[in-house]
Amino acid sequence: MDKSFLDIIDKMQGSEILILGDMIADIYLEGTISRISREAPVLVLEQASEKVVAGGAANVVNNAATLGGVVHAAGLLGDDNGADGLEGILAARGVDTKGFIRDKDRPTISKTRVIAGGRTTVSQQVVRIDKESKAPMKPEYEAKIGKYLDEVLPRVKGVVLSDYGSGTITEGLKNQILGYSQKNGIPVIVDSRYDIWRFKSVDYIKQNDAELAEAVGRELDSEADLVAAGKELLAKMSAKGVLITRGEDGMTLFGADGSVNNIPVSDKSEVFDVSGAGDTCVATVMLALAAGVEPLAAATLSNIASGIAVRKMGTSTVSAQELRDYIMKNM
Repeated sequence: MDKSFLDIIDKMQGSEILILGDMIADIYLEGTISRISREAPVLVLEQASEKVVAGGAANVVNNAATLGGVVHAAGLLGDDNGADGLEGILAARGVDTKGFIRDKDRPTISKTRVIAGGRTTVSQQVVRIDKESKAPMKPEYEAKIGKYLDEVLPRVKGVVLSDYGSGTITEGLKNQILGYSQKNGIPVIVDSRYDIWRFKSVDYIKQNDAELAEAVGRELDSEADLVAAGKELLAKMSAKGVLITRGEDGMTLFGADGSVNNIPVSDKSEVFDVSGAGDTCVATVMLALAAGVEPLAAATLSNIASGIAVRKMGTSTVSAQELRDYIMKNM
């Protein structure tokens, strides 16, 4: 058993961090197939249940809380059932959600999945309905989030920027966090799905291999290609570290000292669902960094946590106890 990882988990307990980003409500509508509609050749479902799950940046928040962190969350929500669901889930985890600002003129970002099944059929997703406003954040709401950041930044030891491309991390809020963190030596990690280059000078970057390829504008067909791309991103972003998640090939951590560390997957047993595994990774890394853990050890532990997450169905969380149990059993 590698006791060092257990020690890291202990250090993570009570790590106080801030997470700013695109909070998404993953909504699951489950129904029983009753018949074919007479209006069109489509199924008629009798709704059986509706469940809201924390997605996007809210899943990072949820994971950080279950892993033992003291979490402050900031983002823009609508004034609807999705917002109520997210606040309820995260408040129950002990998360500070005072940074959730509601705008009644826009919907909470949501992804509604309709799941159909029957007594003799396997349930499956038949359609997904996405909802979000493309309008920029209004200045008054940006100011409210900015005020909240002013209040909590002096308290935290690390920050996650979780950017799903929906506009929550405005230039003003980004600059506010980076300016404060650089002045006060607080580590910041960014996970940006579509535009990593706008976060230049951030401390740490998390991308998957497909996002890295898009960022550098070329295919990564070999290990050498990936290493060259990772080093390019690190240098151009002036970062302290770049963590690339690579699916079945594990992770690679690039350090500002020129180091390249490959971290193999912790468990090659069946993968059920990769949804949200990157969120688990980011939450684990930042809780560890905020507790003073070295980047390679933080990344290695995040690899173990992500391996647990992908063996669960749907967007899910990993608890500190699950991490401990896995390490004591397998390492």
